[in-house]
Amino acid sequence: MYSAHVEDGEDEGVSPTLPPPSRLPRGRRVIAVGGGRGGVGKSTLTLNLGVYFAQLGRSVVVCDADPAGSNLHAMLGLAEAPFVPHDPDGDAPAKPVPTPVPGLSLFPSAFDLLAMAPIKPTRRTQWLKRFAAIEADYVLLHLGASLSPPTLDLFSSADVSVCVTAPEPVAIETSYGFLRALFSRSLKRRLMREKLKVRLVERAIQQLTPAASPLDVVEAIHRYDVGLGGVAAYELDRLSPRLVVGHSRLRSDLELGPAMTAISERFLGIHLDYLGHVEHDDAAWLSVRRKSPLLIESPTSKSARNIERIARRILALLMAEDARVSAPEAPRGPGGAPSEWRRPLPKNLYEVLGVARTAADDEIRRAYKRQRDIFKDGSFPVVSVVSEAALHDEQARIEEAYDTLLDPNKRRSYDLSTFPATVRSDASRERRVDEARAAELVMLQAELAREIHAETEFSGELLRKVRESQGVELTDIAQRTKISTLHLVAIEEERAQDLPAMVYVQGFVQEVAKFLRLDPTQVTRTYMRRIRDVAARHRSAG
Repeated sequence: MYSAHVEDGEDEGVSPTLPPPSRLPRGRRVIAVGGGRGGVGKSTLTLNLGVYFAQLGRSVVVCDADPAGSNLHAMLGLAEAPFVPHDPDGDAPAKPVPTPVPGLSLFPSAFDLLAMAPIKPTRRTQWLKRFAAIEADYVLLHLGASLSPPTLDLFSSADVSVCVTAPEPVAIETSYGFLRALFSRSLKRRLMREKLKVRLVERAIQQLTPAASPLDVVEAIHRYDVGLGGVAAYELDRLSPRLVVGHSRLRSDLELGPAMTAISERFLGIHLDYLGHVEHDDAAWLSVRRKSPLLIESPTSKSARNIERIARRILALLMAEDARVSAPEAPRGPGGAPSEWRRPLPKNLYEVLGVARTAADDEIRRAYKRQRDIFKDGSFPVVSVVSEAALHDEQARIEEAYDTLLDPNKRRSYDLSTFPATVRSDASRERRVDEARAAELVMLQAELAREIHAETEFSGELLRKVRESQGVELTDIAQRTKISTLHLVAIEEERAQDLPAMVYVQGFVQEVAKFLRLDPTQVTRTYMRRIRDVAARHRSAG
């Protein structure tokens, strides 16, 4: 188990600061929670998002549209599910049912008296009509794990649509399948009244595998008909699902969300916005047993804090949408589709590792390790999306990027061949900077040659000057010696209070001396005598 990081300004024992009412989004907003498989935490997330928004003083209605049946009432402590008899000819809208949480209501599900079961959302228009008249600031739709067309339509039509998954292969594969189905449904709805185009799409993709990526589908359609391919690309670009990872247990689970967003963008062509994770914690389990929402039953628990962060990010998305200024759009073809579409080009080596062109060596090493973990054999984020051949190609590209970008000569040659205009425009400026830096190092080395001899007393300042004269960064020493950068800084600044026991400091100083090609015995003996005096003065002053 691990402890989730607390955001700036939060404390584990203090309730987080809520946004002021004047900054909250205005108007009726619909938030849909669905996707993935069952049991990953969609019910808990939906209900507690409703509680959070209600605690802000807003009116909230939760609609349990899970085709498998309604169960949110039990998590609120209601004696029975709020049902209304199904009347296909009735026009009177159902009224939300109050709950024990002030400001939070449940929208009753239509019930088939003959089948003794809730009516499934068989038609999107019926469901939209049912809750279109609801007067509330937030309407939350709990859609369950369904892939039915009405469920997909409700998900895509919401202001914020959240797909929930879990760190296990079955849940991840199901989530990717949900994203594929979302694109397929969006394209079918767009071409619903054009049977000729539908047949053309079917003919274009009949050679593809059943689990083909949306990018493959768009490319196949584009080969048959450029205009129709543009329509498919437009529908793909319009999708904007969000992702939440539930039941996180291990520290490695924290990397799943960002990894899935990268995989979805690159191999499916769908931008998946990661909102956060929810830890697997006993507080959530106990809140269900006690029939009380998690944010009320255990508001300071880790999982409750996770949900609050997700709720704040949803509010930020809604506020950003309110503030968004319409910008001129790119030229589009008939029907609002882009006039041209091209499959995304292969990434350059910087994009393979996910770093900027100005990345330092330590950033490249960290990015390499992260990408290697994502694309290793048996990795969770690539399940069902990346083929074995593509996985091996990606592994080779990651190794190529690592070897090229960490070698100064290879990196410069690569930059010249890949970004010739940019590199040449900066070449003269970089040359001047390099020449000035080289001259500075020569002067510093000459000064140190006079200062260092057999009787030299090494101080933290002198060690710093030696390091700088060799053009060495603290991160370079930390990478080689595995000594924390914070401890290296404390050694150079002679901050004894920030250093561990002296026996460890002695070992640190000896490794630093070896790295800088100094006499380890002389450096350790003189520096340790000095730092012990500093530590003694610090203790007496304290």
